[in-house]
Amino acid sequence: MANKLSHTQALGLMVLATLLWSIAGVVSRQMTQAQGFEVTFWRSFFTMLSLSVLLPWLKGRALFTQLPWRQKTFWLSGVCWSVMFTAFMLALTMTTVANVLITMAMGPMFTALLSRVVLKKPLAAHTWWAIAAASAGMAFMFVSQVQLEDTRHVWGMAVALCVPLAGAVQWTVTHHLQSTEQASDFMPAVWVGAVLSSLYTAPLAWPPVASVSDVAWLAALGLFQLAVPCLLAVRAAQVLASHEVALLALLEVLFGIAWAWWGAGEEPGLNVLVGGGLVLCALAWNESRSRKTQHE
Repeated sequence: MANKLSHTQALGLMVLATLLWSIAGVVSRQMTQAQGFEVTFWRSFFTMLSLSVLLPWLKGRALFTQLPWRQKTFWLSGVCWSVMFTAFMLALTMTTVANVLITMAMGPMFTALLSRVVLKKPLAAHTWWAIAAASAGMAFMFVSQVQLEDTRHVWGMAVALCVPLAGAVQWTVTHHLQSTEQASDFMPAVWVGAVLSSLYTAPLAWPPVASVSDVAWLAALGLFQLAVPCLLAVRAAQVLASHEVALLALLEVLFGIAWAWWGAGEEPGLNVLVGGGLVLCALAWNESRSRKTQHE
């Protein structure tokens, strides 16, 4: 992995990463006994184990003795990853895959807003329009879910909102603060996030009720849905522009909904198709406009 990737190779890696990320929903529907925090615990635990092997293999055995343990940004990054790991799987146990993924797709909007507040970075007019359109789509989805007798979907989407919010902090505040410190490789912060998520959820996952097959599925998620694609995405992001990464990341929503529809029979309702379509179109349009602006 030392050789520099071509742009086409980086695109391929990012698409593969989103495809792997997208399997979480359909795999979580294969659980027979594990629920709630236990699902989150086992996935985070196996992500930690996987990265404990993969990171030293890729970066050297002395990696963990050389981490920037005293850097506040390193710990902030780890906490953000832990929130994303925990909230994502918990939300999947509360609402549909489509609701979770479309809610998570708000990440670029939250990042843009946080950049405006923290970094005082002005937002282009097209970004404000995209934010308005995406917010309208999300509002339509929320209102439609509230009208259902089971408000568990609303709570599930509220938990899912923690993922893009933590992601916005991760990519905005962390990168801003890191510029004032010695540059570090923050990929190991993903490992820290998995450790913290495991610690958060272990007491809440007791007593365990997961079957052997449940644990096997969650072990597969830890390795193939988090550890491997996170490494691939970080590698691809070294070559791709930020707007390209943000736009390609939207493929996770499309892949994830398709997986859940095909593999778990979760057919998205009209409210999800309309509201979610508006969100995705707004995000895609904003990223394409941002790309054109940068080239002008």
